[in-house]
Amino acid sequence: MSIGKHIFVGYRFQFHKHALLSSIQLHHPHHLQLLFYSMNNQRQTEVESGSETYVHYNHTDPSKYARWTARESFQFMYARPWQRINDFYLKIVHGNLSLPLLFGAQTLPDHNDTGIAALSDKSELESVAHEDRCGRWARITFKIILSYHGGSFDGWQKQPGLNTVQSIVEGSLGKFVDEKKTQLLKDKGLPIEGCTVVAGRTDKGVTALQQVCSFYTWKKDVKPKDIEDAINHAAPGKLRVISVSEVSRVFHPNFSAKWRRYLYIFPLTDGGYKGQSSGSGEFCDSFRYNEIHDSACKDELENEKKSYVFSVSKVNRLLQKLEGKLLSYKMFARDTKASRNDGPPTECFVYHARAMEARLPTTDYGEETKVMCVELVANRFLRKMVRVLVATSIREAAAGAEDDALLKLMEATCRRATAPPSPPDGLCLVDVGYAEFDPEKCFILIE
Repeated sequence: MSIGKHIFVGYRFQFHKHALLSSIQLHHPHHLQLLFYSMNNQRQTEVESGSETYVHYNHTDPSKYARWTARESFQFMYARPWQRINDFYLKIVHGNLSLPLLFGAQTLPDHNDTGIAALSDKSELESVAHEDRCGRWARITFKIILSYHGGSFDGWQKQPGLNTVQSIVEGSLGKFVDEKKTQLLKDKGLPIEGCTVVAGRTDKGVTALQQVCSFYTWKKDVKPKDIEDAINHAAPGKLRVISVSEVSRVFHPNFSAKWRRYLYIFPLTDGGYKGQSSGSGEFCDSFRYNEIHDSACKDELENEKKSYVFSVSKVNRLLQKLEGKLLSYKMFARDTKASRNDGPPTECFVYHARAMEARLPTTDYGEETKVMCVELVANRFLRKMVRVLVATSIREAAAGAEDDALLKLMEATCRRATAPPSPPDGLCLVDVGYAEFDPEKCFILIE
């Protein structure tokens, strides 16, 4: 992998000089002279034109067609009827539709959460009567499973001035905070709110069907039904409680989890709502492209051809290569440092990675939407990792890359080797597991 010298005026991707310098062999000083001369000319052009410039990634891995630029990938992903996906997720949150119906199943895959210690576990409570517990033993912990519509919130994490799921949930839990903490918050001039811990923070626009969070209190008379009613009244139609249960105080929604399941729904129609089947299981974007054509970008190689047609089965083969492997996905992450010695590791173990074609239920107008569903299950996910994986898989499938293309991208030294994140509208956190993962309990089981 290497950085190419091709420059284009584009979207939001910032150019870091150190990434380019790291790819230059220092024993060729004349290369550095040419590089700095090019940078100076580039900056002068920016000043004169008032625009920013960006650098293409020059892929060396073989492919039948040239890969899309970051701008082309961005446009291809966003020129879709995402509102249909938003509406579909909203109906599921309302309880009017069920996600498994998309796959012909009747219920969600049932993973028994035997990894969660129940309140009656003898390991913790056999020697302490409920009414005699004090201090940390008197703390009551509740496990709350939530469903919320991503398009209605600014993500999970509480942020000043934003409508986030965490702020609404914790505000609803304020009435269940014990007296000691209530007084402490009053003395500090802070709002009376509960404190929650979540299995995984979702970004703005990302839906969750079975998000798991926990809340603890020393208040004695709190009932699960009271918590459920309080949260359900906070944002009706957008946020719904699936269940509330009292669990062991050792339960932690994030650290106790053994896997997370995400689903990404990608419309196989363009912004003009036109079907794009070619009759052979391949799909293209007729909004901007409807066939293989010569690249019109002047700074690319002459007669370089690009394809805007991809096969869902090809995407499935690309993703399957990730299964059963512990790999570093730092090239597929965003908003985190690409290379770091401190902080959480970047290795993730992917249990399941598949893609298949499906159809959204018919709308009120009688229209049907063909979609590609991508199901990913792993022990953990990095920031925007799923969205980058989906966008890169589609790009590699359209380019006719080899089936191990995603594995080769793990060895890249610059994140421009992977595609920009696909829109958050298609992403959904389906559930979180606390028992061992069962590969037979998945939506997509095709090989």
